[in-house]
Amino acid sequence: MSALKARIEKSADAYRSIGEAAAELGLETHVLRYWETRFPRQVHPVKRPDGRRLFRPQDIDALRAIRILVHERGMTLKGAKAVLSQQGVAAVLDGTATITPDSAPSPARALQQTLARAFTDVPADPEARRERLDETLNELSDLKSRLDALRAKRQG
Repeated sequence: MSALKARIEKSADAYRSIGEAAAELGLETHVLRYWETRFPRQVHPVKRPDGRRLFRPQDIDALRAIRILVHERGMTLKGAKAVLSQQGVAAVLDGTATITPDSAPSPARALQQTLARAFTDVPADPEARRERLDETLNELSDLKSRLDALRAKRQG
């Protein structure tokens, strides 16, 4: 039976199970469940009485748009949500959405850039490598202290 299922292609209008949707989008199922909670206006699959999700074509399109914004364009979920709310799923899918970078990069984005620099163009000179590692460690330590300060502020 599973070999027969593998040979049958679904119509573009057919509903997809969470596993089929995840495979089609190249994502894990837990990511779809999480995005469903973060983007309730764009992604709201039909739930069967037994609790299984069935993703409609418009849900798949919304998930594809979110994947483009988050994974390909490097946006945060908050930024992706703003773009989808303001410009819509269709604008993202057809490439006409205007995506402007934030004026101040988020600490997470700065960390990603720091780590990318640390692992690209590694100097051959051991002393230069050590210097780069020290710079990266300093930036990570600074980020940790800022996160600790935020946590303390939220708790007290």
